[in-house]
Amino acid sequence: MVEFVNRTEELSRLHALYESSDAELAVIFGRRRLGKTALVKQSIKQYEDAVVYQAKQKTTALQLRQFIDAAAESYPGVTRIREDWENVLGYLAEQDAIVVLDEFPYLVEQDPSLPSVLQAMFDHELDDSAATFVLVGSSISMMEEAALLGNSPLYGRSSLKLDVRQLPFDAAMDFFDDAYTADEQVLTWGVFGGVPYYLEEVSTDATLAENVQRTILSRHGTLHDEPDYVLRMELTEPTRYFSILEAIAGGSTSRNEIAGTTGIDYNQLSKYLNRLSRLRLVDQHVPITERKERSKRSRYRIRDPFFRFWFHFVYGTGEQYDQLGENAYDALVEPELADFVSRSFEDLCCSALRSLYPKHTITETGQWWYGEHEIDVVGLTTNETLIVGECKFQQSPLGYDAFSKLQSHTEELRWTPTDGSDRVEEYALFSRSGFKASVEKAAAERDDLRLVTVEDVVDALSS
Repeated sequence: MVEFVNRTEELSRLHALYESSDAELAVIFGRRRLGKTALVKQSIKQYEDAVVYQAKQKTTALQLRQFIDAAAESYPGVTRIREDWENVLGYLAEQDAIVVLDEFPYLVEQDPSLPSVLQAMFDHELDDSAATFVLVGSSISMMEEAALLGNSPLYGRSSLKLDVRQLPFDAAMDFFDDAYTADEQVLTWGVFGGVPYYLEEVSTDATLAENVQRTILSRHGTLHDEPDYVLRMELTEPTRYFSILEAIAGGSTSRNEIAGTTGIDYNQLSKYLNRLSRLRLVDQHVPITERKERSKRSRYRIRDPFFRFWFHFVYGTGEQYDQLGENAYDALVEPELADFVSRSFEDLCCSALRSLYPKHTITETGQWWYGEHEIDVVGLTTNETLIVGECKFQQSPLGYDAFSKLQSHTEELRWTPTDGSDRVEEYALFSRSGFKASVEKAAAERDDLRLVTVEDVVDALSS
């Protein structure tokens, strides 16, 4: 198990701020469990005099006193400063300190003037300072109100805004030190995703079934109520949001389908979907050849694989898993798991496309659909080549019918190279369980058909 992985670009950008000769402000945000605190702690390892304060839900007086105690370890003179945020932070700025305020929303909750205090400092008092202030927050809505939206006090003052998201596949798999096969890696990703806190709960000494049973399905599991906890910390009226997420996880992905499943009026749905999108919980997808603002064929997906798993398999099941006990995974999860993970596998195949086709400059990857036609993997290039792929994450080998279907769907995809020339199509078939002889024969006879295994996808994502 590794203590800290990836986040190389984020660390580099933070170090640049710390070394700057000007006063700098960094705003680090993202929902809980993504490793924001670990990122900041890693970034200041070489700066022994940095001041780090992790706020809790306490009164302003207690927060300020505990902050001063933390700061005094590196800057003893702060204890002689009048005890208010303006004077204390001003003193540390004069010392060119690095100041980290973790869980900044808890501070603002008790003292709403704090963002304005920092605003005034950056506007009027820090011309000769080389201090760096780092604001970290898990409540995205409160971080937006304090620092990110156009009407927030600190808008435009930050030199760096880091929207911390889940780790990419290759970094997430670093948690397991090559203990898993490629197939096991895809399955683990499809359940636990790339959130460090969730990955830390996975034991490489146990099977996937044992890990899911112990951490998620068991009522006492560490992740059993995790999405419920995270959402209730962010949403004051979560019921409708939970219904929407459950509907999406169950396969209702268009606005019409979501409205029909949840009973929420179609015209009211936008505000809920927009909020879930702002919280990085839901993504709006459109066919790769269309633009989001114009497309009428949007589909909504839960961004985090673990949240998607939880809403699909756990939410609303009551005591069903308790009653089944150790048989719960085999009875309710295993029969559906391959089909469930297939969506994540498609996304991984899209992500691997650039490494698999290094001779082409691929500008966009994604999916395409129109009516009954659908293509799992599409890559648009800068030349005349259109790359299209079909994915099957199933126990049986992929047959020639999948290739025939891919060809017929591709005929309906409207895309023309930017130079107006005739396009050239290249086909890829992605399979968990290999390929039938008819497909292998076709690939041997054609230059435009490539067969890709799960191992190939994982290798491409690790390169």
